[in-house]
Amino acid sequence: MRPDPHLKWTVLGLVLAQLLACWLVRGLAWRWLLFWAYTFGGCVNHSLTLAIHDISHNTAFGNAHAAHNRWFAIFANLPVGLPYAASFKKYHVDHHRYLGGDGLDVDVPTRLEGWLFCTPARKLLWLVLQPFLYSLRPLYVNPKALTRMEVFNALVQLAADAAIFALWGLKPVAYLLASSLLGLGLHPISGHFVAEHYMFLKGHETYSYYGPLNWITFNVGYHVEHHDFPSIPGCNLPLVRKIAPEYYDHLPQHHSWVKVLWDFVFEDSLGPYARVKRVCKLAEGGL
Repeated sequence: MRPDPHLKWTVLGLVLAQLLACWLVRGLAWRWLLFWAYTFGGCVNHSLTLAIHDISHNTAFGNAHAAHNRWFAIFANLPVGLPYAASFKKYHVDHHRYLGGDGLDVDVPTRLEGWLFCTPARKLLWLVLQPFLYSLRPLYVNPKALTRMEVFNALVQLAADAAIFALWGLKPVAYLLASSLLGLGLHPISGHFVAEHYMFLKGHETYSYYGPLNWITFNVGYHVEHHDFPSIPGCNLPLVRKIAPEYYDHLPQHHSWVKVLWDFVFEDSLGPYARVKRVCKLAEGGL
């Protein structure tokens, strides 16, 4: 449980890569812009959202420098195009403390989602709309007061978008936004959204994935390990499994995030309803 010494440099590299991509796409045709937004930008921006996830656990600079982690998450947010980091931190604490908690864990789909997206075509649409549903769900399920950090996050993001627009025009801004919406929607990496907590086997609500996509997602696939030890950075989660294989190797696990998406769409037993939902008692002080 110590900071990841490489995280800040990896994030810096990803942010600079997207900045370079903004310069490169400024003269591209729209069809090619969207192609590169899906195949390259979608991977980078999705990876950055997972870096923000890791940073939300203070893994960039450690618990002793919590504020540094908050500022750095806002920096990692810049290529995403929309303010995300501060709000994610505010709600992600509840996901760990009240996993599946009714009205507390905003990762759990609403009853309306479960009722509406219940056929293969509708579930496919649900996957496409995942960025919008994931962003708007907290406002309905568990609305919280706006924080100063969220305002700061929004102002910094707006300034960055405006600067890119002033320098290189509309296409680079559109590229960043398309990278986020496509990369967080129907995309192979997005299989982790479904793989982590949807009940593929009765009695199991959290699953790990140990495949190669962990290399570009900060080991978010080691999800059982992560929920056991949220303060351990993603780079060290494989060590948890190596040290204590008797606790993890026998558990059900996913071998392909693409197959997860396929099964989610075409298996009748799977859908937004396939989540464990529980009534949780608020911790003392309502935290």
